[in-house]
Amino acid sequence: MGFTKVSQKFVTQVTPERMFKALVLDAHNICPKLMFSSIKSIDFVEGEGEVGTIKQINFTEASPMRYVKHRIDALDKEALSCTYTFIECDAENSLLETLEYITYEVKFEGYGRGGCICNLTSTYKAKGDIHIKEEDIELGKDRAIGMYEVLEAYLMAHPRAYT
Repeated sequence: MGFTKVSQKFVTQVTPERMFKALVLDAHNICPKLMFSSIKSIDFVEGEGEVGTIKQINFTEASPMRYVKHRIDALDKEALSCTYTFIECDAENSLLETLEYITYEVKFEGYGRGGCICNLTSTYKAKGDIHIKEEDIELGKDRAIGMYEVLEAYLMAHPRAYT
């Protein structure tokens, strides 16, 4: 059973507080609006956003999967950090079929004059002796960065949002 850990950073011109509020606390509202071509909705299956909450991300017909579920494992509103674990999906022949889980740790820190660094660490736990392909990890990293870029553009265009 192997673990693969990948860290990445994304620098933005938006304050860490605004990025955290939008991407972590209000993702269920903002992400379907901004990423409507891929995300249909984000629903609370259990809880209301606190630790232990399970959310289901429902994708559009254009996506290779219909949904994924993740659980919030840690949430620190003062430190602007969150840890969550993908626990279920319906996709066949996907990376998630070869994994027991993927855990993401997200932290937003101040940077420069009013910007922030978004730190994302992903831990992939493979089933059995399965080897995780580098291209599968790269695809996930690209999607995460794309989501951050869309959100940054929205927040830059709407300076009063999430203040």
